[in-house]
Amino acid sequence: MKSILIVILFSAVMSAQQNPLKTVKFVDLKKYVGLWYEYAKIPNSFQDQCVKGTTAKYILMEDGEIKVINSCIDEDGEIDDADGLARIVDKKSNAKLEVSFFSIFGWRPIWGDYWIIGLDENYQWAIVGTPSRKYGWVLSRTPTLDDMTKDKIFSILKEQGYNTKNFEISKQ
Repeated sequence: MKSILIVILFSAVMSAQQNPLKTVKFVDLKKYVGLWYEYAKIPNSFQDQCVKGTTAKYILMEDGEIKVINSCIDEDGEIDDADGLARIVDKKSNAKLEVSFFSIFGWRPIWGDYWIIGLDENYQWAIVGTPSRKYGWVLSRTPTLDDMTKDKIFSILKEQGYNTKNFEISKQ
């Protein structure tokens, strides 16, 4: 029993020691909006139906929120869209957002973290993560990335405490 408690305590201390996720210093939302291709992701249940062609389109609205349209092709060859909303949590950097794809009569009770933790200086690729590191996405303005860019992105993910083996390359 004592050894079980020691293992539990050790695990708790180790997970608490993981460095906090760091966002990029600043995101110019006018440059960030537009169409992004999902290059890679940590598989998750809310994208189980997607077999290829996953994209995210962001539209900056007048009130500062961002309309989100996620799209993919399912196993029947049909387009599956999910409309959502993103709001800025950290207005100083614009790098910490929350997204919601669930609405009841215009009220959105469920929001998920969307932190931009890597971003190309020309906004050609982005890395999105969550503080828990349970979710992660690599987005690109093009369906493919060259090897040098992939290496840089996966190096950033590793530096940020992600297990890069958890990511799978998305089919476009």
